[in-house]
Amino acid sequence: MVNCVVRDWQGKEAGKASLDLKVAKETTANALVHRAIVRQFANARQGTASTLTRAEVAGGGRKPYKQKGTGRARQGSIRTPLRPGGGVVFGPKPRSYTLGMNRKERRLALRTALMSRGADLVVVKGFAEGLTAPKTKEILAGLGRLGIAEGTKVLLVLDTPSDVVRLSVRNLEKVKLIAADQLNVFDLLHASSLVVSDEALAKIQEVYGDD
Repeated sequence: MVNCVVRDWQGKEAGKASLDLKVAKETTANALVHRAIVRQFANARQGTASTLTRAEVAGGGRKPYKQKGTGRARQGSIRTPLRPGGGVVFGPKPRSYTLGMNRKERRLALRTALMSRGADLVVVKGFAEGLTAPKTKEILAGLGRLGIAEGTKVLLVLDTPSDVVRLSVRNLEKVKLIAADQLNVFDLLHASSLVVSDEALAKIQEVYGDD
């Protein structure tokens, strides 16, 4: 279980909260999380690289020159891999890089990654409270009041992010906004600080705490 201090948008203490999720055994946690990250990266690959074999390159049906008497090496086609513009030997073809992982394992890896970041978790009540128009400066100021220095990699987790918040953070290179039910292992481990709204914390407990 992770116990957190809840802060308001001004950075003042506004209560306490806890997150209790089932995690993997210590002996298998690293391997499980590693597999989840490898799967996430592999599934993000498009696998659309493609080259033509000598059979697929246009032309080359006629023998370039006669077999004997020229003093040159014999050639049967201009589309041989030995010539420029010819086919490619063992070149890439469209393929799928998808890796499988059981749903229970995926969720267990996600919970393990999240609970391992308990020390970097900042819970906020009323995130961006009073923000009626997109304003990046106000988001930066609010993060500063929460003790997060400018330039820190931040994963911002909200229950239902509003358009005002989305527009306010989209120009911040180091801040990534994500919904509470769309968490992934890489983002949880890549960020230096996790800022979670109190509603999102409750949603995380509801969505991922049922196993």
